[in-house]
Amino acid sequence: MNMTRILVAEDDEAVQKFVCRALVHKGHDVTSVDDGLQALQALDKSQFDLLITDIVMPGLDGIGLALKVARDFPAVPVLLMTGYSAERQRAHNLEELICQVITKPFTLKQICEAAETAIKAEATTKH
Repeated sequence: MNMTRILVAEDDEAVQKFVCRALVHKGHDVTSVDDGLQALQALDKSQFDLLITDIVMPGLDGIGLALKVARDFPAVPVLLMTGYSAERQRAHNLEELICQVITKPFTLKQICEAAETAIKAEATTKH
């Protein structure tokens, strides 16, 4: 099986490192960026199997990013992360576009399981 390519967009360096380390440990190929605009640039350059993005980021936030990805890269599932319940509510309206919203703080196991679920869900809808 080939490695899953995951793009992580997170402006908090500690969270970004934690998520990347967790996913690399699970055998995924992970690219990380600091905001939504960088994420779009990365998506333009190469193919990813999953986007994991924080909702609250400078520049283009995670919800704006999810909308653009759903439109321009419909094959890429989106997993949102947030520490804010109000942001979780905003994301609630996007349920058909995103796989899931994971609330911070989360454990290594939770982020890995959420990623696996999103990838599997995408794989089943493709066939």
